[in-house]
Amino acid sequence: MIEQSDTKAAYDAVAGLYAELFGDVLKTLPMERGVLAAFAEMTDGPVADLGCGPGHLTAHLAGLGLDAFGVDLSPEMVALARKAHPDLRFDVGTMTALDIEDGALGGILSSYSLIHTPPDDLPVVFAEFERVLRQGGHLVLGFFAGDDPEPEPFDHKVTLAYRWSPDTLVVLLRHAGFTEIARMRREPHEDERPFQHVHLLVRKGCGDTVQIP
Repeated sequence: MIEQSDTKAAYDAVAGLYAELFGDVLKTLPMERGVLAAFAEMTDGPVADLGCGPGHLTAHLAGLGLDAFGVDLSPEMVALARKAHPDLRFDVGTMTALDIEDGALGGILSSYSLIHTPPDDLPVVFAEFERVLRQGGHLVLGFFAGDDPEPEPFDHKVTLAYRWSPDTLVVLLRHAGFTEIARMRREPHEDERPFQHVHLLVRKGCGDTVQIP
């Protein structure tokens, strides 16, 4: 079982290289940019980029007009984010116990930040997301897709990670008080791991489910 301290140490060790490799990754990901644009249009109020890494997605959200800030487990990542984006707020923190008031957020972005979370801890994280989001607030969750209903561990380049069936995650999110609004699923690019990528857009409370092709 991977502990938070292990994940923190692993990302501290590769923070500089990670920022160099992924700092401008959105330039090559038009579908992800589309998801974030829709999220920005639908969201009102402060937005937390949880697992923000070097802050590139936080900055993108701010560029879309959102009041965005970032939180990451790795102090090294947070230091790089603050240096790269001094006009934005970045805090060290954990998704299992967020230092954010109840109902304070209009939106949450969690882009591949839950892939290292032990499966048994995921309901705790989703409960925290539900706690800090206001009623009707939106969550975007990005992850590697798996076909098995059970989480599939794999050897990530940084530390142990998991692939998830989108339908399994939707069930867990529903138990936490979220309703699926849309999902985007795409095939990997040539330079990516051979896993499909999924982004789920969900809302705290009730809503209708639609599909993004």
